[in-house]
Amino acid sequence: MRELSVKTESKIVLLVVDGLGGLPMDPYGRTELEAASTPNLDALAARSDLGLSRPVAAGVSPGSGPGHLGLFGYDPLRFRVGRGVLSALGVGFDLGHNDLAARINFATKDEAGKISDRRAGRIPTEKGQELVELLNENLKLDGIEVFLMHEKEYRAVAVFRGEGLSGALADSDPQRTGLDPLPVEPTEDSQEAQKSARIANAFVERADEILHDEHPANTVLVRGFGKHPALPSFEETYGLDAAAIASYPMYKGLARLAGMQLLKEGEGIAGEFETLRAGWNDHDFFFLHVKPTDAAGEDGDFERKASVIEEVDAQIPGLLDLGPDAVAITGDHATPAKMKSHSWHGVPVLIHSPYTLPTAEGFGERACAGGSLGVFPAEEIMGYLMGHALKLNRFGA
Repeated sequence: MRELSVKTESKIVLLVVDGLGGLPMDPYGRTELEAASTPNLDALAARSDLGLSRPVAAGVSPGSGPGHLGLFGYDPLRFRVGRGVLSALGVGFDLGHNDLAARINFATKDEAGKISDRRAGRIPTEKGQELVELLNENLKLDGIEVFLMHEKEYRAVAVFRGEGLSGALADSDPQRTGLDPLPVEPTEDSQEAQKSARIANAFVERADEILHDEHPANTVLVRGFGKHPALPSFEETYGLDAAAIASYPMYKGLARLAGMQLLKEGEGIAGEFETLRAGWNDHDFFFLHVKPTDAAGEDGDFERKASVIEEVDAQIPGLLDLGPDAVAITGDHATPAKMKSHSWHGVPVLIHSPYTLPTAEGFGERACAGGSLGVFPAEEIMGYLMGHALKLNRFGA
């Protein structure tokens, strides 16, 4: 890409509908995307290339971090970024290269010490901010600086600053209710990892003491440990002046990691598209992220997820009116309401430009499975976008 990319006036939009992929669940055997009323997406699909992307590898359910890194063209198996790093960058923390970051879930622990709710009833943002302030006022660890910042709702981020820290740590989140929280264990045999595990466990123990009388958020789960990686930027890799529009801090962190400029998003899905319109003349690549589809899928709410997709569909005419030269509409992974979690299933992909081979009349999993793109690695999407926007020179003689 570095060798072939050329500067042009053409513009690219990557619209990521988080957790877009689904599974049949309604009485008619349709997925959320297939059940949603999407006349605009269907009309666009009839003029576009379609396919299913594989975010990481066959059978592997990706997290949002690797899912998005693949969409940005980075090999998620090579560039492994802890979710804590993305959260820290997303809230605007100036993360040093020796800092260790971790994502925090405020959670509920029952009288037997088992996790009864991994998200503490999805406490509101105001309560989450209050709990972070409580921890900041009372939590101290010997020999280590700890910075706690609220992210959104039940999510926060912790940054540990000190000498000899390692991100080679396993999560304390058991990923299921009814289980004990896990101790943080080193995932490599090194003094740095062992030291970091002791620090993380001391942090959890002290946080539990402080939160003991709180409800429903009386404990913390720590996950996604990591340190700042060295990632080539979009400018270096593609020669693009890239901008990002996202309402959720983690995705802002992903964008910052890739060297994108963050645009101040408007309120809700319509507000994000309004931000796109406002910044249209200032950049040649736009990453626009829609989060509520993923949250609805994780809640097992088929109808709500379909409704969010319909909200996105309503914005498609305005997007096309801007005259983008190449558009990709996809997700970072599947989040079927049927499973209430991320899954390994193929993710619908639509790529539109004047240079496509249409194969279907609608946008859905089964239409995409028979599309001209076939099933392919998600990290190839950026190559398709660059090609469709005529931003790549010919390879070879």
